[in-house]
Amino acid sequence: MSLRIAHFSDLHYADETLVEVDRCFTHAVDHAIAAQVDVAIITGDTTDHALSAHSPAVFALARQIQRLANHCPVLMLQGTYSHEPPGFLSLFPLIRGKHPIWVADHIQQVALTEGGNWIASASWQFETMPRATRLMCTCIPTQNRAALATSVGAPDVAGAMGNQVTQVLAGYAQGHLAARQAGIPVALLSHGTVHGCVTEHGVPMAGSDHEFTTGALFDAEATAVMLGHIHRHQSWTQNGRRIAYAGSIGRLHYGEDGDKGALIWDVDANTAGTALHPTPARRTLDISFDGPPDLDKLTQFVAAHVIEGAWVRVRWQVLEEERASVDRARIEGLLAGASGVKLEGRIIPVVRARAAGIARELSLPRQIAHWAEVTGVDGSDLLACFEQLREENPDMIAQRILQQSALPVPADIAAAPRSQSVSPGTIEPLPLLL
Repeated sequence: MSLRIAHFSDLHYADETLVEVDRCFTHAVDHAIAAQVDVAIITGDTTDHALSAHSPAVFALARQIQRLANHCPVLMLQGTYSHEPPGFLSLFPLIRGKHPIWVADHIQQVALTEGGNWIASASWQFETMPRATRLMCTCIPTQNRAALATSVGAPDVAGAMGNQVTQVLAGYAQGHLAARQAGIPVALLSHGTVHGCVTEHGVPMAGSDHEFTTGALFDAEATAVMLGHIHRHQSWTQNGRRIAYAGSIGRLHYGEDGDKGALIWDVDANTAGTALHPTPARRTLDISFDGPPDLDKLTQFVAAHVIEGAWVRVRWQVLEEERASVDRARIEGLLAGASGVKLEGRIIPVVRARAAGIARELSLPRQIAHWAEVTGVDGSDLLACFEQLREENPDMIAQRILQQSALPVPADIAAAPRSQSVSPGTIEPLPLLL
């Protein structure tokens, strides 16, 4: 028994992301319908944050879900609570379509029957497999870490969550093998992080706070593991079985690598294959400078890339006193034709610190000595220079420096009369040294 499954994830619908995500999701739904998929699965984060039911984003999302439901059965998995508030997905089964829409918001198994209906387990797994099961879906949506923290404590919640998920996966293995031996494909659906996966920015995810390892997922003995949460498509295979992230449907941030799209799975009881269908996600370009923007390098960058229609980000960092030197208007002029330009300048503030107690010193030499003591530097050279200023006039100091450096002394300095030295009593103490 073989099925074709459309796998979507991380749609992140919101009014501010609507143009990008709706264009991409509409394209992906068109392709899924044209590919004649048997079922559609969304593995979490359909929205970017809490939304009003009357918002344009919810209306647009519902329209695409209805298009899918008019073609095939649909299963929606609960994603990250901050993106997809609990209870929000319960709206979608109310949409009228030719086929049913199921929402999995807790750990359970759901069977798709030959008649095209969803049947859910009464507990975390089926005691007896429903008759005429065509596809077995084991659903592990985002788990509430706050609830777990109340029992194990916040410092231990990361490791405890991973251990509990591993135990749950192991508990499904026997039932998954029995279903596969009966010729039924098994899809394990979840929303979380696999240890060692790579983010859309190319960063490997390594740590003790991730829900899964590839070993634990393969040990669950499912035919296909369909994941959400990480926005970069990637996959792992073992003996014909496969784990895969669909990735996000669109490109929502600068610096995201790889194609965006949806997966088309072809699965039977023992093998699973995937093909990524790219969506028309927006193109992004990045250029960064360690200092102020170099307009010559920016001109070369523009010549080497297709700016027309792209979203371009220029980043730089400058000292506080250099901030006025950045010509934003010229930068935007060089990037004319881009669909969007984002200028991100980081200002490095000048830090000034007062040496504690310096104002209590009544003479400038004592202030210098106090400053050197507080800041941990050798102030002897500075004090020596100060003594020269007290005893000699500036012309004499300049003449001696030039003579020591074997440079000719300018005639005006050599002929200048010696000025009277400054009396120590005429120098006012400084109230503050920087």
